[in-house]
Amino acid sequence: MKRNIVIAAVTAAALIGGGTATALATTGDDEGSARQAATTQLSSNDDTHDDRDDRDDDAARAASADVTASEAIASALKHTSGTVVSAELDDEDDSDKVVWNVDVLSGDNTWHSVSVDPSSGKVLGSQTDDEDDTAQVRAALKGSSVTAEEAAKAAAGKGVVTSVGLDEDGKNKSWEAETRTSGGAEQDWKIDLKSGKVTADRADAQDDDADDQDDQD
Repeated sequence: MKRNIVIAAVTAAALIGGGTATALATTGDDEGSARQAATTQLSSNDDTHDDRDDRDDDAARAASADVTASEAIASALKHTSGTVVSAELDDEDDSDKVVWNVDVLSGDNTWHSVSVDPSSGKVLGSQTDDEDDTAQVRAALKGSSVTAEEAAKAAAGKGVVTSVGLDEDGKNKSWEAETRTSGGAEQDWKIDLKSGKVTADRADAQDDDADDQDDQD
């Protein structure tokens, strides 16, 4: 009799223990899913925060530049003759200092990267670069009547120009410019190589909308 009681007690304990373990395992899975969801949300928030910081940094760079994109290009050309292919307001390598980086393609097909002080317009230095798209750039600019300097001036009517460069890819070749408003809003523009007409870069806007949708998903 006592033996049967003991066996029954052990069986009951095992059943109770197993049920408890199952409950704990289920609870653990739920908590794990919640933690995973929270981590994903935090990661998304971090990405949004990083994007906001990048926009703030770009806006601060644009606001701190006394020298415009067209002025930086003119200064670079006085130092190094040739054709300006791009100009960008950016952080200097291995430094927090902001400079205009102007890419000049000289007559002998040598590429020069000229650094221009955004406060004074003074050329800080230059170096030669190796580029493999010289022929493509020359072909894109053939027959064009609008220079990078003129494109920058045209885009300046839309905001503070932080970069301008040649888009030699695709069928419709053009100058591309990025502007910032006083509120920090970013917009990309296309400037026709022959007419100088400025239009919004619709393809870029669609890409931004797609990225925003992906971030929300």
